[in-house]
Amino acid sequence: MTDEVFDAVTDGSTAGLGFWRLPGGFERLLAQWSAAGPVAYAEAEYFGGVGEQRAAVWVDGTLALGPLDAPTRRWFSRAVSPVSQALRRLGARRGLGEDEFEAVGLDRHRNNDDWIPSGTS
Repeated sequence: MTDEVFDAVTDGSTAGLGFWRLPGGFERLLAQWSAAGPVAYAEAEYFGGVGEQRAAVWVDGTLALGPLDAPTRRWFSRAVSPVSQALRRLGARRGLGEDEFEAVGLDRHRNNDDWIPSGTS
């Protein structure tokens, strides 16, 4: 969630659900979008192998999974991580030796700026 996207979608209210960067009111938009198919919101922050994850999934206009979280310094199997559970709910399938995060290619970049093509800020 870049600052620009956050500013564009927030309604100025206080966001709930325990996420760090979920814009106020954005959960209502996610619920609306989920009428067309499942929608997930996930956050992950890691440094040196230690970090946190949070994820939630909306289906048919309602919160269907989560919010799930894994706090700092809590070790968990990659298969039960909040992000993997959310991706599985969206239909992601992992291969041998990988989790859903890797299976859908989210491991290709280490920060948001790497996902944004240069010259599009």
